[in-house]
Amino acid sequence: MQTFKKIIGVTLFILFALSPGCRAQKSFPEKCLGVWKGQMLIYKDGFIKDSVKVVLKITKSEEQNTFGWKTSYLSDKTPMVKDYQMRLSESGKNIYILDEGDGIELHDYLFGNKLYSVFETNDILLTSSYELLDDKLIFEVTSGKKADLAEGIRNYSVNYLQRVIFKREP
Repeated sequence: MQTFKKIIGVTLFILFALSPGCRAQKSFPEKCLGVWKGQMLIYKDGFIKDSVKVVLKITKSEEQNTFGWKTSYLSDKTPMVKDYQMRLSESGKNIYILDEGDGIELHDYLFGNKLYSVFETNDILLTSSYELLDDKLIFEVTSGKKADLAEGIRNYSVNYLQRVIFKREP
């Protein structure tokens, strides 16, 4: 049985390695190049509490495997611009670094067409993701706090969600 699994594994590896689509694939950020617009819905405890227009501009940098990742929140109350750099990590092909500047770097892990990030700040656990689906780019951030520890398992609440379904501008 082990020999059969090895043969299947080697065969699949060879098929994928020799497949024309696998040799010259674009990276996740390259697939996302352009200007994206959407409406961020802001949820608290399961209910929409606010919304804001958002523009995401993804550009290719002169530096290899580095991209501009600029998000503009077009709020009347508190407009904000987050001008980050996204770059491929030196440690792996599926790991990207979202560089916020000032030494703050978030690690994003690529699986298929979706980037995942999990981090903690000020005792708040946050998850974020970018998912490319056809002509849409979906961005989500959840946040919550540590809950009770029961039988060796730490639970975290999910009290807030920010979600944008971006559409690429022509």
